[in-house]
Order: sequence, then C-alpha cells, then structure tokens
Amino acid sequence: MTERITLTGPSDETSDGDRLPPARFALDGQTWKEIAHLLANLPVSIFGFVYVVTLVFTGAGLAVTVVGLPLLAGGLAGARLLGKAERARARALLGVRIDEPSPMPVVGTGFFAWLWSSLKDPVAWRTVLYDFIRLPWGIVTFTVMSVSLFVLWPVLPFIARGLTNVDRAMVRGLLSPSDELERRIAELESDRGVVVDHAAADLRRIERDLHDGAQARLVNLAMGLGLAKEKLLEDPDAAAAMVDEAHGEVKLALQELRDLARGIHPAVLTDRGLNAALSSVASRCTVPVKVSAALETRPAAAIEGIAYFTVSELLQNVSKHSGARSASVDVWRADQRLLIQVWDDGRGGADLDGGTGMAGLADRLGAVDGLFVIESPAGGPTVITAELPWRDRQD
Repeated sequence: MTERITLTGPSDETSDGDRLPPARFALDGQTWKEIAHLLANLPVSIFGFVYVVTLVFTGAGLAVTVVGLPLLAGGLAGARLLGKAERARARALLGVRIDEPSPMPVVGTGFFAWLWSSLKDPVAWRTVLYDFIRLPWGIVTFTVMSVSLFVLWPVLPFIARGLTNVDRAMVRGLLSPSDELERRIAELESDRGVVVDHAAADLRRIERDLHDGAQARLVNLAMGLGLAKEKLLEDPDAAAAMVDEAHGEVKLALQELRDLARGIHPAVLTDRGLNAALSSVASRCTVPVKVSAALETRPAAAIEGIAYFTVSELLQNVSKHSGARSASVDVWRADQRLLIQVWDDGRGGADLDGGTGMAGLADRLGAVDGLFVIESPAGGPTVITAELPWRDRQD
C-alpha cells in the first residue's frame, strides 16, 4: 500500500524519514541541485500555466459543445503526466520521495466510462491547481536566485534551502497520492464493476446451462411423449418403450436441475451451514479431503456463500489439475475475519495466470474487501489462503 506523507511544515526532512544534509556556507552538491530546481521553476511553471489555461480551461469553456468534454478529459489526462514529471523532478533535485498515485480507476467499459472517470479524477484536478498557482512562485524563485547568485553569494545555500522547502511543501500537498479515503472510494468503485461483471457472467452461464441441458432434455421428453401417445393404440409395446425412455430423460433433467440449483445456492448451505456444505463438496472431490470448519456462529449469508463457492472451485482445481493424493480444508474465524485455507500435496505451480480460475477468485474476494494468497512452489505442496470480512448473520 502506498505510504501517506504528513506535512508538518517546511523543514529539512524529506518524505519516508530521509533527511537532507543541513545547509552550509559551502556550495555542496545538494545545494547546486536546489539552485538548479529554483532556476528551472520559471520555464516549467510557464509551460504548466499555459497548458492549463489553453487546454483545460478551453475544454471547460467548450463543455456545452460535442468536443468540449472530451477535450477537457484529454487535458486532465495530460495534467496527470505533468504531475508525474514534477514528482520526478522533485525526487531528482529536492530529494522528495513521493509514491506515484494509483492509476485512474475506470468504472465500466467504453468511451463514456473513460470520459466520466477522467472528468472526476482528483489527482488530475490537484495537478491543475498546482500548475495554475505555480507561475507567480516561479517568477519569485527565478528572480531571487538570479540576484542571489551575484549579490548574496555568502548566504546563497540558506536562501536556496528556504525556498526549496516551500517547493517541497507544495509538491507534497498537491502532487502526493490521494488520501486513504479517496483511494478506498476509487478501489470500491472499481470492485463494484468487477462484481457486476461476474454477476453478468454467472447469469450467462446459468442461461447457457438451462438452454443446453435441462431445456433440451425437456424438449426431447415432450417430443418422445407425443410420439408415444400416437403409437399408444396401434403399437402399445413401442409406446411403452418410449414412455420408459422418457422416464429416463425425466430423471436426467431433474439431476441437471439439481446440479444447477446447487451451483446457484445449495440447499445444504442454507439449512445446515458451512461445515456440512463443505463436507458435501469434499465428498465429490476425486481426492480424499479432510474438512475442519471451527465456527461457533454462522457468518452473513453473502459471506458464507462466497466462502462455499471459493472452496468448491479450489477443490475442483485439486481434482483436475493438482495430481494430489490428499487435501484438506480448514475454516476458522479470527476477530472480524473469516479465514479459509485449502492444502494439497500435488505437483504445485499454481498461480493467478494459470488458467484455472484463480484470477477470478482473487477478483471476487477483492470485491468484498477480501484477500487471496497462493503459495505453490514447483513440486508442491500448494497452500491457498482466502480471507473474508466477518459479518454477523441476520436471521
């Protein structure tokens, strides 16, 4: 996680606890860097000010037209790049180490999702403010440094340090990463998009399973019963055979519907809780699985469901990909977190990019403020730990 930087006023401290050497009468390397930074302030601030006024403010003025908002969004994207360049300049010349802000989160897909996300990007707007107010300061620092180089040489290091401390404060205040609340809001907006995408994918899967499975069998059943009805009088034996075949189709259709319902939300989970539901999943695994779910109370239904489907998919991976001879599932509560650990003695090598659905599981857990950690060295064993927030069940 990106570290936050607290501004305590101008000083000789940089972020992350680093300290600049104290200013001395002799011109050392750091002093020359500070002088170079102050002299460069004027051309840099002129460029930033002109950019902001001509592009961003022009886009805002044309917002009522078709091109106005896209132009403004593009200007804000460019402002992000200006902020990145200023942070790099501050790191190189002032010793200010500030982490880069998170990439702009885009909720949804398509042009309009990008447009709306760009227009409300707080990092870009703070950079616009930074470039807008820097021009007067750039003029002041350039003038003072130009005079000091020829007139105030003996105290030049102290003047440079005092002026650059103001620069450090401005960079930290306006170009540092967003505060924790702002960052968390952006993460939640992004996670909401992940949840919506997964929900849509699940609905498409259910629709496909119904269409290709139970629905197709029921259509065949109806056709078979129709033919049996026609042959009932003229060929009773053939009709009886058709009815017997239809009876088999009914059984298969019912089984497919039960499997589909279990994939949506199994009845055993609702009726008996996570321990019984996980034991049921483990019994269908091709590898012997030991289940331990030490929970005195049941979590919220949504958390319980995510835990169930996480273990279910992990055990499917154990069956299909691990080559394991044994596995175990442990579930327990630690404070306000629900922890799940799935272990197997297979070949190992599992990762988020292995095409086994691990990335999807990580996204789903992340969408509810959970964690997903894989430890799977080549040769095994594999230990996968999932962590979910604990919320009490509301019956």
